[in-house]
Amino acid sequence: MKCPFCSHPETQVVETRVAEDGDFVRRRRQCGACDKRFTTYERPEVSFPNVVKKDGRRIEYDRSKLIGSFSIALRKRPVSTTQIDSAIERIEEKLLNLGQREVLSSRIGELVMRELKKLDKVAYIRFASVYRSFEDIDEFRALVDEVRK
Repeated sequence: MKCPFCSHPETQVVETRVAEDGDFVRRRRQCGACDKRFTTYERPEVSFPNVVKKDGRRIEYDRSKLIGSFSIALRKRPVSTTQIDSAIERIEEKLLNLGQREVLSSRIGELVMRELKKLDKVAYIRFASVYRSFEDIDEFRALVDEVRK
């Protein structure tokens, strides 16, 4: 691995640790030229299905979009980042277990709504109000009534 500080092509692994959940390997490396240390992370590369948008476009799955959706819905809500990460991992696991090459964006939206409903009712309503793009207040009221039950 090339050193990020001096671009020297040879670095030495000083320490290796497997994450608690076993999802990735953390390596501390040291450059052979400048002696600076840096950390690298190794995780398996998996192939997520492409996302089919409402207009028919096909795009690559992008985890950062999922993180952004959760962040907006959960802004100023008492939900830890650990809980958010777990929810995202459950969604990604479901996407991988589908075994399909493509998935509708609406399916991902429904998975997000299901996870948000478990995490925080206010965040669920925030996300659903944008995602479902209600036409009138009665539709919104029905959603709130559903959550209250």
